[in-house]
Amino acid sequence: MKDLTKGNPFKLILLFALPVLCGNVFQQLYNMVDTIIVGNTVNADALTGVGLTGPVSFLIIGFVGGLTAGFGVRVAQRYGAQDEDGVRRAIAMSFLLGIVITVVLTAIAVPLTAPLLRLMQTPEQYFGYAYNYLFVIFCGIGASVLYNMIAGVLRAVGDTKTPLFFLIVAACLNVALDFAFILGAKMHYCGAALATVLSQLLSGTACFIYMWKRYPALRLKKKDFAWDWSLAGGHIAVGLPMALQFSITAIGCIVQQTALNGLNAVAPGVVTAYAASSKIDNLANQTFQALGTASATYAGQNSGAKRFDRIRKGTLVAMVYVLAGWAIGVAFCMGLYSPLMKLFVNPEKGGDAAIYFDDIMRYGRKYLLFQSGCYLFLGTILVYRNALQGMGYSLVTMLSGVTELGARCLTAFVFVKLWGFTGACLSNPVAWISADVFLLITYFAVMHKKRVRQKREEEEAKAEAISVQEQSEPCVQNAK
Repeated sequence: MKDLTKGNPFKLILLFALPVLCGNVFQQLYNMVDTIIVGNTVNADALTGVGLTGPVSFLIIGFVGGLTAGFGVRVAQRYGAQDEDGVRRAIAMSFLLGIVITVVLTAIAVPLTAPLLRLMQTPEQYFGYAYNYLFVIFCGIGASVLYNMIAGVLRAVGDTKTPLFFLIVAACLNVALDFAFILGAKMHYCGAALATVLSQLLSGTACFIYMWKRYPALRLKKKDFAWDWSLAGGHIAVGLPMALQFSITAIGCIVQQTALNGLNAVAPGVVTAYAASSKIDNLANQTFQALGTASATYAGQNSGAKRFDRIRKGTLVAMVYVLAGWAIGVAFCMGLYSPLMKLFVNPEKGGDAAIYFDDIMRYGRKYLLFQSGCYLFLGTILVYRNALQGMGYSLVTMLSGVTELGARCLTAFVFVKLWGFTGACLSNPVAWISADVFLLITYFAVMHKKRVRQKREEEEAKAEAISVQEQSEPCVQNAK
């Protein structure tokens, strides 16, 4: 377990973020493998169908990730306060709430999959691929809940290496199962979804077993599972706004995907280009996702220890790393876009790729240029939003998501009508900048308030100490 309330923030954040980054990259890689294998073994239309499920999948899986991340913040706060019993009770409540989440979300997501795809104006040639893939993914929501919850607990106590190790194992297993199910069992794109669910289930189970054996302090007892409405409410109070924030972001992505689906008739190939290039974009921006995770845990532990001065320093450190990640992201997207796009889009397999290959490549490069060029704004969102979440201001960060959603909806529909695919490329950058303005104003207002309060408490404590000393002096003199 890692204590982030002591030591050099530059070193702590870097060492915390690197394993998370590696884990995120492997997470993206084994999501990408599904699309790559489908595109090269079935056809480009199947690739597009699986690719355009991303926003819909993120609507539910992102909600799960937000909730479980909120539970992890509560664990981190108790760990920072050195409350061992509180840590165990917080973990146990996470498990109980995880069961409820799995049942409720599965019951909602599965029957709403088809209507949502219709609402998004999904082209008929891609609809069957998208629906069947999502059906399997949503039936396996419990696997995502399990992995994200255990990984969040381990990260909350400073262990980022274990989730990474088991995620690497899961990624390798996912590739093996993809080939076994898609090529061996002839399950095609449904086999890709099943491979993802099974590999995540095994990864989450392995993480739990390791946590139980490696950390005796985290071994849950029967009494820890006693239902506590106050504790459950605290988990939901932090987790729900974070979950809604992810879902709000997902809704914005769905709006963006809907606009692109409508554009496909007049600009054939844009949906396929977006499905492929967005996978590359997701891989390139994982540096900022990792820094966001590090900022949340760092701020959570230091908030529990009431070390707000360290939170300020840690946030500045994270932004220095954001600048480095921005440069790396641009170089990655612009330098490797052509070979990476060709991993997904195989014109020899037919579909849109065979007809519009040059257009698809051109659209993909344009999209990546706009996204990577604005990664600084994305990194700023993730650092400041997660720092606020770590301090318990989840409702505020949800409001930043609403700001982002409004900007993304405006650009997706208005800009796309005005400038076509260029308008779609501007959607994310405009949304990021809008959220940044809100978050930066909020963050500095919160930190100013914390600084004033801390200074007042220090002055009151000093005055009280002087008063006690003055009262004790006559007693000392009388004793003499």
